[in-house]
Amino acid sequence: MELRQLEYFAAVCKEMHFSRAAEQLCTTQSNLSQQIKFLENELGLPLFDRIGKRIALTEAGRILLEQCHLVFERLDYARGAIADLKRMEGGRLDIGILPGDGDLLFDALLVDFHRTYPKISIRVTETMDVYEQVLDGTRDLGVTTAPSKPDDRIAVIPLFHEEFALAIRADHPLAKSKAVPFEQLRQLKLVLFGAEHQMTKLIQSCCQERGMSLDNPIVTSTLSSLLSLVEQGIGASILPRLLLDYLDRDSIAAVKLLNPSPSQDICIVYRTDKYMGQAAKLFIAGLQDFLRGVMERSARSSG
Repeated sequence: MELRQLEYFAAVCKEMHFSRAAEQLCTTQSNLSQQIKFLENELGLPLFDRIGKRIALTEAGRILLEQCHLVFERLDYARGAIADLKRMEGGRLDIGILPGDGDLLFDALLVDFHRTYPKISIRVTETMDVYEQVLDGTRDLGVTTAPSKPDDRIAVIPLFHEEFALAIRADHPLAKSKAVPFEQLRQLKLVLFGAEHQMTKLIQSCCQERGMSLDNPIVTSTLSSLLSLVEQGIGASILPRLLLDYLDRDSIAAVKLLNPSPSQDICIVYRTDKYMGQAAKLFIAGLQDFLRGVMERSARSSG
């Protein structure tokens, strides 16, 4: 059984048509059919049922296709590992993050990381589909909320527990409070991200738990415009406490919310069946160190 034969077999499975598969492989249909026949003779069972002009996988074909995927994944892993050894400090890294997290996790971190490892090329993309894009191989790493039931192919590295606070203009009467009940949000004009944003989903979930709704919040798509509206006194918002402490704006106060205190767990996700290069390992370590520093500063300012 040769690798080329497995590649030919997988191509036929993808197209379910010998002539189209032959075109894709840049070979002749007769050569393709011959290679498949060699495979069937070696295995002693047919891989396809020929039904007129149509073909369908047999049970033996389905078993072989499943194993082909595993073989190709391990080969990709090996190629990635060897290429990474050649590059050593170099490499490319594609990271998916939730919208808004760049301001907290990546702006300062990327500058420091690039100075330390200038040969590593990093691309950071804000998306609501971080987990899905890591799962389908679009991203190498993802920073997102912890999945409730991760796929077996996904590894999860916990980063931190993120608590949300009321972000309100510093001269507002509530700004002097150590904490306010969540229900008090009924009395405030709020500025939030759109309904599809993870932060808004979390807040709406808390509202449903309390049997309450928010009064026609102002919706914006960027963190900068949201913060500007809070600073101008147009409305208050609900944002990660760590982000507010990190930004440290004198014009915005962060007030704890009680009953409930909205929170979520943030983690790194990656595919376990894909080779993790040195670039990814260095970035994960750098992100963990960076966050430890941010949380220590946050603890000191809260204390």
